[in-house]
Amino acid sequence: MKEHHKHVTCENCMSFKESMFSSFQNGQISELNHHKSCSFYKKGQAIFAQGNYPRGVFCLNEGKVKIFSIGEEGKEQIIQIASSGDLIGFRTMFSGEPYKVSAVTLEDSNICFIAKEDFLNLMDVNQNLRNNILKELSLELGERAKMITNMAQKSVKDRLAFTLLILDKVYKQEQINLSREDLANFVGTATETLIRLLKEFKDKQVIKIHTRKIEILDKKKLLALAGI
Repeated sequence: MKEHHKHVTCENCMSFKESMFSSFQNGQISELNHHKSCSFYKKGQAIFAQGNYPRGVFCLNEGKVKIFSIGEEGKEQIIQIASSGDLIGFRTMFSGEPYKVSAVTLEDSNICFIAKEDFLNLMDVNQNLRNNILKELSLELGERAKMITNMAQKSVKDRLAFTLLILDKVYKQEQINLSREDLANFVGTATETLIRLLKEFKDKQVIKIHTRKIEILDKKKLLALAGI
């Protein structure tokens, strides 16, 4: 990604149709363009931090972001990997409380920002956006409950298989490109344990490892390992 991509408009955004704003018509898209600002973020750059108050919402035009909380011992627990088209930060904005999580880019990213007041005004005048937000919150509640159950009741091996399936959806046709430490923080295990299990998956020809990147070779085996 090149830094000049930060000037992208909603009309030219490749992720627009995958976003919550996909139902906007021409006039509404122009209004959205007027109220948003876009910035280029380098890999590892913070978007917002746990404990701060939200000023608005962020829409990923390009790139990937990890959403995570910090435990009492200072260890990260990754909750979500957001990708192109995803809207982040809106849940906390509605609560009026400080962020319970932090967001940091996993790769060079282009991210648009809409201030809280402007976003709430857009929701007031666009029923489809309001419905999309409600639908997202409802679906997320079910998915989060399912994920917590899976993570709590399964072995580390099962959780790794389950996490790789989640990441396969996030990275789509790309190979999964996540550091071993981040992957371990997503699974909820030690990095050493993760590396050992990845080798086991590799030996079983479930995955193929390309230095840091992971390619899924056999999704059926992965589903079986995840207990799905």
